[in-house]
Amino acid sequence: MPQSLVLPALLLSLGFGAAGYFVSQTMFNATVGINTAEVKGLAERRVSADRAYWTVFYTVSGNSRDAIAELYEQSKKDQARIVTLLKDSGFDSQEIRPGVVNYNRLEFRNNNQELVDEKFELNGSIEVETDKVQLVAQARAKLNELIALGIDIQNPQPAYHFTGLNSIKPEMLKEATTNARLAANEFAANAGVEVGGIRSARQGGFVIRDVGESYSDTGKIEKDVRVVTTISFYLTD
Repeated sequence: MPQSLVLPALLLSLGFGAAGYFVSQTMFNATVGINTAEVKGLAERRVSADRAYWTVFYTVSGNSRDAIAELYEQSKKDQARIVTLLKDSGFDSQEIRPGVVNYNRLEFRNNNQELVDEKFELNGSIEVETDKVQLVAQARAKLNELIALGIDIQNPQPAYHFTGLNSIKPEMLKEATTNARLAANEFAANAGVEVGGIRSARQGGFVIRDVGESYSDTGKIEKDVRVVTTISFYLTD
């Protein structure tokens, strides 16, 4: 192939495999007698979160400052009932961390800024950190039983994390590189050249996203892991 020939080409290659798919974009260049094809190879994995972080909030309140001691006793009882439910749901004591109880005083004033009422609150929290990810949803549903008994509970969405990225990195990088070479081979066949060794390679960052989401990575148990590599291959006649 003449050295002066510059042939720009773009190839979009989509292949499906058991673990995912790849998209490759190829650029063919001829500079200083060296012909190369730059390829992007993508690999994906569907994984499940292996760590969950969940905080349960509870509140007791009253309208009398003199009743604060009683509110504190009620707060301790509510905390104990929540902890018992969590343990009965399958969590160990080491996975349950009761937090401090915070005091809050609310004032209600009329248009003349005269105090017309007061409210006193004790707000507590219980943190759960566990690898028993599937139990979290079940325990959240059971908390409704305590709400029905009159306990003021806030039950926010847990955060689900996948911590096993290092265990799948090597195989995913291998797959992305293989996919890139497949795309380069397809381009080379169409261009009448052959693919040689790797001239250079750049690895993109690993991205973890909740299944079906574009940005969130903690809201769902099921997640997609994605990595893109950019590889420049030598091409020969």
